[in-house]
Amino acid sequence: MLRLSLDAIHTIDTIARAGSFSAAAEVLHKVPSTISYTVAKLEEQMGITFFERNGPHVKLTALGQELLEEGRCLLSAAQDLESRLYKMALGVEVELNITLDALFPLSALTDHIQQFMHSAQYTRLHFQQEVMTGTWEALMQQRADLIIAGGVGPAGGGYQTYPVGKVCFAFCVSPNHPLAAQTQPLSKYQLLEHTAIVIGDSARHLPLRTAGLYDGQKQITVSNLNDKMALQIAGLGHGFLPRVCIEQAIQQGLLIEMQVIEPKADETFYLAWRSGDHGQALTWWKNALSQQWLPEVIKPMR
Repeated sequence: MLRLSLDAIHTIDTIARAGSFSAAAEVLHKVPSTISYTVAKLEEQMGITFFERNGPHVKLTALGQELLEEGRCLLSAAQDLESRLYKMALGVEVELNITLDALFPLSALTDHIQQFMHSAQYTRLHFQQEVMTGTWEALMQQRADLIIAGGVGPAGGGYQTYPVGKVCFAFCVSPNHPLAAQTQPLSKYQLLEHTAIVIGDSARHLPLRTAGLYDGQKQITVSNLNDKMALQIAGLGHGFLPRVCIEQAIQQGLLIEMQVIEPKADETFYLAWRSGDHGQALTWWKNALSQQWLPEVIKPMR
C-alpha cells in the first residue's frame, strides 16, 4: 500500500523542482517508468491529480501545490530529526540546560552563545535563573546540565565543580535611609530596626539559605539583583550588594556604603555539572567557562 509517505512526498517534490519525470528520475537515480508508476499509483489511490501533463513536461495542480506546502515542512522536519539523531549517536546533545544564579545577567554570556551556535548549532540552548540553593537543586534534580552557583554544593556528591571567582559584598543604603545618619559600624540591633531587602532562595526541596538576614527581621523579598538594588536606592530597605554592582550608584550618590559589625564574607562561585556527563555541548561550555571570570560580569543591566 503506497499512500502518502515521506518517500512519495520527496518524489513529488523532486518532480516539481526538476520539471519532468525523466529529469526527476536522473536526480533520484531511478528509471523514468518507476517515477511515473509511483505518481500514477498514488494519484489513483487518493483520487487526486498532483500534476498536469503537457508532453514530457509537468506542472503542479492546485492540490499538488497544497501538498508540497505542507509536505516540504514534513521533509525538512524529518531531515532535521535524522540529523539530530545522528548527532546524538555521536554524543551531541539535543538540548543543553544551563542555570545561572540570579546574580548573573544572561547578557554576560552573549559572546559565548554566539561562538557556540557557530560550532554546535544542532544543540538547543535553554537558560534559566535560580537563587542560591535553588541553582544547586536544579542540577541535582536534572533540571540543569550545567550551573553557575554560589557557595558550597549540597552533600552527597555526584557532581564536579570548578571555581570561577569570588564576589565581594558591601552593605549599602540610600542616603535618605535612617541608617545613613547613624554611627558606624552598624550593629545587629540597629539593622533589626529596619527592613532588609533580600533575594529569596528558589529551592523547592533542599534547605533554604538566607544571606544578610536576622531572625525576626522585617524583610522584602525579591527575585533578582536589579530589583534588590532598585528598592535599596528607593530607600525602602538595606542589605548587602556585590561591590562591583554599586560603584556607579555610589558615584551618582544613589547609595552609600556603610560599615557593619558583622560583614558578609566573600562568596566563591562555581561552575558545576553532574559526574559522568560528557556530551559534546556540555564539554564545550565547560571548557569555555572553566576560568576565573568573576566578578566583573555580574554588573546588573542599567
